[in-house]
Amino acid sequence: MQTRRRRHTREASLGGGVSSPPHVGSRSGPGHRPPPPARPLTPLLGALLAACSLAGGDPGLAPEGARTDTLRILAYNIHHGEGMDEVVDLDRIAELILQVDPDLVALQEVDSVVERTGRVDQAAELGRLTRMTPVFGRFMAYQGGAYGMAILSRWRIREVANHRLPDGEEPRSALTVVVRSPTTGREVRLAGIHLYRTEEERAAQADALEGHLDTGPGAGLPTILAGDFNSEPETRVIDGLSRRWTIVDKGADALTFSSFDPEREIDFVMLRPGDRFQVISEGLLDEPVISDHRPVVVELVVR
Repeated sequence: MQTRRRRHTREASLGGGVSSPPHVGSRSGPGHRPPPPARPLTPLLGALLAACSLAGGDPGLAPEGARTDTLRILAYNIHHGEGMDEVVDLDRIAELILQVDPDLVALQEVDSVVERTGRVDQAAELGRLTRMTPVFGRFMAYQGGAYGMAILSRWRIREVANHRLPDGEEPRSALTVVVRSPTTGREVRLAGIHLYRTEEERAAQADALEGHLDTGPGAGLPTILAGDFNSEPETRVIDGLSRRWTIVDKGADALTFSSFDPEREIDFVMLRPGDRFQVISEGLLDEPVISDHRPVVVELVVR
């Protein structure tokens, strides 16, 4: 796994659509192994995280005396845990998350007790394996369970909402959490997104998303929007969102799909208001087997 990175100076909720286990790590029994230890960092991933750590100490990021928080975000479409080798393996996804050591994770294509993936509650299991608090946002019923997306958080979660978006070929929603910093008490909102399928459907979903974020839990807070937009730059969807969001620039190596032959940039991290954030570094991980998308890692200072 290699990392390409750039470094800077320093609501309605769906009924039954959100789930978060009360106690992370409480699952036991057959098929539930203990959390794996983090593997040694690959050199380039280590370089990215070292750069994040060094940049986090830059005193020029904020006025003297200002209190800031540093936040690491991972956005990853995990393809319901099935890799390009056709093996469903949550352990290796958890190992990648543990190596990145994020504060917040936005995951797309997540199964919950679905037949095709062994009836595992994937959000809960990844929360257990990474020792993070999981929240699952349901799109739709599927194979005896549910299909949707998830958020994992190291910061305390104060509010959760799963906002229904206009249906396309498949139902869609936007999963949001309001989290509180353990050091400053500052609150930040993360919205996970997976737009689908046609441009018309995705544009309608993006428009509805804006309305939910303007009025839903956490309205007015610094907000991070992360996930799989199924839309490329200079298209109707991304151009429309760019009018209100600061899109984190990945630099020259920006292609996120597919993981084994990158041809398209469709996964993004966006921020608003832009003046509440300072991007320290951003990068894509070269991991061609675990999923069909490349993971996006962004390190931020929140002011």
